[in-house]
Amino acid sequence: MIESFDGKTAFVTGAASGIGLALARALASKGAKVMLADIDENALDAALRDLRDSGANARAVACDVSAPISVMSAADEAFAAFGNVHVVCNNAGAGIGGPIEAIAETDWNWLTAVNLMGSVHGIQAFLPHIKAHGEGGHIVNTASLAGLIAQPGTGPHNATKAGVISVTETLAAELAGTKIGVSVLCTAFVRTRIATSVRNRPLRFGGPSDEPANPQMAILVAAGIDPAFVAERVLVGIADNDLYILTHPELRDVIAGRFDRILAAFDKAALLETAPPEAIAARA
Repeated sequence: MIESFDGKTAFVTGAASGIGLALARALASKGAKVMLADIDENALDAALRDLRDSGANARAVACDVSAPISVMSAADEAFAAFGNVHVVCNNAGAGIGGPIEAIAETDWNWLTAVNLMGSVHGIQAFLPHIKAHGEGGHIVNTASLAGLIAQPGTGPHNATKAGVISVTETLAAELAGTKIGVSVLCTAFVRTRIATSVRNRPLRFGGPSDEPANPQMAILVAAGIDPAFVAERVLVGIADNDLYILTHPELRDVIAGRFDRILAAFDKAALLETAPPEAIAARA
């Protein structure tokens, strides 16, 4: 658990812009040392200069979260630069649009590798270290409210973010009773560069593109909330050891509706279990 960020070290992926950069700024403002990690080296250099100009004790490392060896190497650089790492924000993400049947398998693989496995790679790179130093810590995995409410046209994003929620819930159960907290961040639209994340798509997944992967998403993202607000919400969530860190409370009823439908399905299952076989056969 983290009672104070002062003097702690944080590692943040996707830190060159958007929520990641906002997290790095917020953590640094609370006295944390910050290692910024991102696949976009030019943007990463600019972000590092920005943080250092504000007086932050920060460093940066190029990192492709879809590749476990890259995450392990970035973790080693963080350990060498700052010693013990306490807060890990597995925040890097990607998006792609289109109907499920039309999205290329390479793009499904890309989003799975970044959104889902990126969090897994971060956990595997840092959790043994946090356990070993014994000073406590916190892992934040960035998912999305899309992992709870599936919208049409963003199937890979929805599926991978649902996976991040499940991984985080599992990790929280595995770490219950320890000094290591776990949170999953779920937002709706935030002003980030996720709609143009194909600019950083590795060659093995089809290579980069300058076109927005989902033009409609680009419009919605541009009208989203400020990443700085999200970052402050995350710091409160870490301090309070919240498993779920949410924004956009206006979507509460939409989420509740999903779970109401699930509970109704359980109620139906209970009725069918007690119904005579001939009644069930008549319904089939």
